[in-house]
Amino acid sequence: MSDLHDSKYEPTSLPYRMAVLCYLWTEDDRLLMLHRRKHPNPDMYSPIGGKMEISFGETPHECARREIHEEAGILVPEEEIRLVGMVAEKAYQDQMHWLLFCFEVTRSIDPAELPRSEFEEGTLEWIPVDEIDSLNIPETDREVLWPLLKPRRRQGGFLMLEIDCSGESLDWKVVEDSTRP
Repeated sequence: MSDLHDSKYEPTSLPYRMAVLCYLWTEDDRLLMLHRRKHPNPDMYSPIGGKMEISFGETPHECARREIHEEAGILVPEEEIRLVGMVAEKAYQDQMHWLLFCFEVTRSIDPAELPRSEFEEGTLEWIPVDEIDSLNIPETDREVLWPLLKPRRRQGGFLMLEIDCSGESLDWKVVEDSTRP
């Protein structure tokens, strides 16, 4: 039996990086966004989230709950989080392929639940949904992911996207959409 820390389980030996994006909403329709200090996407805004600890066998669901706790300081029970989308990005920033699992917390979050707004990754900000388009967000979020997820917030369902970033412009398609007949 191989050791779980064998090189075949280390992220550097895999063609994809795997991460989660976590959408937390307030009652008055604001989204928790991280104004990033670090790579990837420094000085841009993104939902909270992070890389899966795949060398330890962490699942996407476990990763989402961990990242929400680490970044927002909120412990989310399993029954209050759901997978709403998956994105396969090829050649993001001409560096790496990504599998992104998009989760949302199913209950409204009171901003007072966050114990802090600053940490090493950046600054947490509650942004009104209608203002997100005007933020400095990654191109794949601006052009593809956000326009498709924005109208679905809090509705459930599932969306799977494939985005190819290797060309002059984004080439993308919806692979699965549970709202389509």
